[in-house]
Amino acid sequence: MLIQVCIWRQLLSDHKGIVKNYSKLPNIILTHPYQVNMGAKTIYEEPMTTITNLTPTSLLTPTLTVAHSGTSTLPIADASSFVAATVPPEIQPPQIKAGLFASTSPLSPSVTVGDFMKSQGVAFGTSGIRGLVTRLTDQVVYAPTTGFLQYAQKKYKFRAVALAGDLRPSTRRLMIAVAQAIKDQNLRVINFGRIPTPALAAFAFEQGIPSIMVTGSHIPADRNGVKFNLPDGEVLKPDEAAIMKEQVHLPSIFDEQGNISPSLQSGLPQRDHRAGTAFLKRYLGFFPANFLTGKTIGVYQHSAVGRYLLADLLQQFGAKVVPLGRAVDYFIPVDTEAIREEDHRLARQWANDPQLNLDALVSTDGDSDRPLIAGSDGVWLRGDVLGILMARILGADFVATPVSSNTALELSGFATVGRTKIGSPYVISEMNKALDMHYQRVVGYEGNGGFLTASPLVLEGRTLPPLPTRDAFLPILTLLFQSVRAGRSIQEVTDDLPPRFTLGGLIKEIPRDRSDQLLSRLNTGSIETDQAAIATLFGKSFGTPTDIDRTDGTRMMFAHPTFGDIIVHVRPSENAPELRVHVEASSKDTAQKIFDAALSKVRELV
Repeated sequence: MLIQVCIWRQLLSDHKGIVKNYSKLPNIILTHPYQVNMGAKTIYEEPMTTITNLTPTSLLTPTLTVAHSGTSTLPIADASSFVAATVPPEIQPPQIKAGLFASTSPLSPSVTVGDFMKSQGVAFGTSGIRGLVTRLTDQVVYAPTTGFLQYAQKKYKFRAVALAGDLRPSTRRLMIAVAQAIKDQNLRVINFGRIPTPALAAFAFEQGIPSIMVTGSHIPADRNGVKFNLPDGEVLKPDEAAIMKEQVHLPSIFDEQGNISPSLQSGLPQRDHRAGTAFLKRYLGFFPANFLTGKTIGVYQHSAVGRYLLADLLQQFGAKVVPLGRAVDYFIPVDTEAIREEDHRLARQWANDPQLNLDALVSTDGDSDRPLIAGSDGVWLRGDVLGILMARILGADFVATPVSSNTALELSGFATVGRTKIGSPYVISEMNKALDMHYQRVVGYEGNGGFLTASPLVLEGRTLPPLPTRDAFLPILTLLFQSVRAGRSIQEVTDDLPPRFTLGGLIKEIPRDRSDQLLSRLNTGSIETDQAAIATLFGKSFGTPTDIDRTDGTRMMFAHPTFGDIIVHVRPSENAPELRVHVEASSKDTAQKIFDAALSKVRELV
């Protein structure tokens, strides 16, 4: 068993009872099977000496007790200086945010991933970590990556880990920190460079190895994240809980800001191109050759990591591709579930340009696992509408989707629908249940348009292997294929759906505690009390409350005297200080009116 204990320079210099001459602080080599590394490397100015006789018991308390062995050749303080060195309470975490080691105690031999992340103010989001770049130091990335790998090695046998990232400016630095953690677990790093998350996952699932994607997906550019995939699928909620409990030891490679010294970095291996190539072949073998011949398709590139692969794929199917809106020196956070007004405006502008003469316009979010598609009118399809069309075209017999998705799904005649909390881990868990119940064509989708497949799918005699993680390429290609096959425009293909229309958006810079305070007013434990509160707070704007769904956030159903059945859904974001608002109504105009009113009301209440 290896235990690392790190003493902070600030602690040593500010509290005289600990060490009188910290510039000559010795390394303590124990007679017990522990390793103790005291202080940052920059503290030492001369060769280290040896002190023995540190008892394991002292590692379990905030008091460090050692005795001088008499073997030191450096002018250190006498043995009494090291006895009963109590850690003052004012420097206990979470005040300590950077340095060699931040744990439940500066003298703790190890720390759980959960405690470490909490001390650093970084949260575990969908299958990984997300946070401000300023908080995502190399050490903050290294710790949960190590915990993930330790957990994965208990369940699977593998010798390599696949790694990729998106186009954010901070991504390369974080990839290097992840790579360091992989190497320190004696595993080989396969660097696939900047490719879509589903391309990385598909290749890793096929090879039976874990994969790690450095991406902030659709969230603002000042944030980033790290997403973990096990060899056979995404990290689900039980896996997440187990990873948070993993005990990790952090090596002495980090400076006082929590970053790896350049001299200790091993960098990234040469890029491997196999995953990107395999992802193209996946779809080239499923859809008919040249089925897009004669079509002109605009690809809104912005900062999407899959922008070149998507354009290449469409060209190989025969389309004329028009690249549009590529970002070069900055990152554009495109959210396919809460589309920016600027992106609506650009789509209309391109669609109305006679020189472009587009048949369709397509795009993805930052890590290219969520699609955007518009017809020649430049109106982006809602992701939950795209999901219904996909399930119908591919002949699904079980559909899993979050509670926030359009209820036109049930109205479209799908006999078996599984509604879940919002997030791909919940959708995947529901799909796995369907497989256990022997459904043959199991799919899932989210309101952001990301489409997941849990079983093989067949299209005109060609089979597509399952990919149980969000994918943007499959829904884009499938809808284009259906449009060509039916001889109808993208707009006309959507006309067959029941008339239910959804809109979604977000209110930024709303701390989670303020969101929770609002929702707690609507969730007292008494249905009667909650309905009365909803009637008081929302009834004047939306009508009589008829039902409440708390699967994720608060989803409120109303009977409006003019607009009929409407839905207002409020939930906090798991990835950023934002409050998301979704609405549903029976017409586009009504949905827009309800959405504007809901945003105004929620802003007022928070």
